[in-house]
Amino acid sequence: MANRYGDHSPNDIENPSVSLATSLRLELESLSPLSSKCSIYRVSERLRLVNENAYTPQVVSIGPLHHGKERLRAMEEHKKRYLCDYLKHTSLGLEYYIKIIKDKEEELRSCYAEPIRFSSDEFTKIVLVDAAFIIEVLLRYCFHELQDEHDRIFNKPWMLQDIWRDVRLLENQLPFFILEHLFNPERISVPSSNDERLSIIKLSHMFFKGLMQLKGTENLERISSPRIEHFVDILRNVYVPLEQKPEVKRLTSMNIPSITELHRAGVKFKMRSSKNLFDIHFSEGILEIPKLTISDEMELTFRNLLAFEECHCRENYLNDYVVIIDRLVNTPKDVDLLVKYGIVENRLGDSSQGATLINKLADGVTLDSDDFYFAQISEQLRAYCKTSWHKWRANLKQNYFHTPWAIVSVIAAVLLIILTIIQAVCSVISVTIKDLPPR
Repeated sequence: MANRYGDHSPNDIENPSVSLATSLRLELESLSPLSSKCSIYRVSERLRLVNENAYTPQVVSIGPLHHGKERLRAMEEHKKRYLCDYLKHTSLGLEYYIKIIKDKEEELRSCYAEPIRFSSDEFTKIVLVDAAFIIEVLLRYCFHELQDEHDRIFNKPWMLQDIWRDVRLLENQLPFFILEHLFNPERISVPSSNDERLSIIKLSHMFFKGLMQLKGTENLERISSPRIEHFVDILRNVYVPLEQKPEVKRLTSMNIPSITELHRAGVKFKMRSSKNLFDIHFSEGILEIPKLTISDEMELTFRNLLAFEECHCRENYLNDYVVIIDRLVNTPKDVDLLVKYGIVENRLGDSSQGATLINKLADGVTLDSDDFYFAQISEQLRAYCKTSWHKWRANLKQNYFHTPWAIVSVIAAVLLIILTIIQAVCSVISVTIKDLPPR
């Protein structure tokens, strides 16, 4: 007969804690060891609650975390077609690639922050199908002759933008190293390629450069495969600054003036030619900011980069950038000023929507006042706004000397006042002289 703990052993009736201890000990012993290779994470609820869709694949699942979702099943057949094509391109059988994944299975599983519940065969199948799909997408994007007229990603219906969206999600990743292990450049002949040896990292450079419309490749070219975790990591490396953090990193106050407040204090704005978003510069009353495009695509990219940075990275570069932009932009008027000076391209159209997107982007992020990348600039801006002379001079320029006619009007008014004063003085002198007694 079972006791009140549900155990049937007589010994457990005498000491029920023994059964619990035994059960718990087995659970503790079965815990998977934490791995330093972990790089693919679930997005925290704190961030996910702000915008669920920004972290959830809409068309295609990559990797095990979203595999099997009902709305993503339509792409499974197409992914398998890509696997068939890759096998034809390389003339190697399934057994060859399955063995590669089986040999790397433990390492692959350790890249995910949570236990993968799929069996060994199921997990291997997911990785092989998805990896071949990614490799084929890269090849077909870079070399159009590999595209088929019935290809539903590159032809009708054109789905490349949907795929591009989903492969930038943190929860929708494969470890980069398995793409390299499965890629066989010697067996793939591309007539238009001038490169004797293709590589996944080179194909990825071309893919990201094209779809992100990057003019400069300085950041992309410094990215080398041994240091890359996955596609989100590539994205982050595109954005993070090349130089080290500034010496001044402590922020004494979080009251960073907005663009409108800076404008009232006489700060001038200029689009900085640098392609690095972090290259914000302030000197002699001029604030230079690299161009920022406000769009739904930007929001999705930044949210997933922030989530990855929070889970994986020591340096909070993207976090600090979002914080400084959030402090600078509070109202639609702030967006209007940045658009006016060519610093912001607002693809949302409405300034209030642009301001809302930037403000919501900072929801859930943290600010470390002792280690803030833009601390020095923030202190400089605050000090500039506190100087009364700057505000007084700006007020004159913006309200009284903003047009040539305004300047003429002010000068005329000043002359009129001077003439009036002279006339008054002359009148007083004249009266005074008349009242003097004759000598």
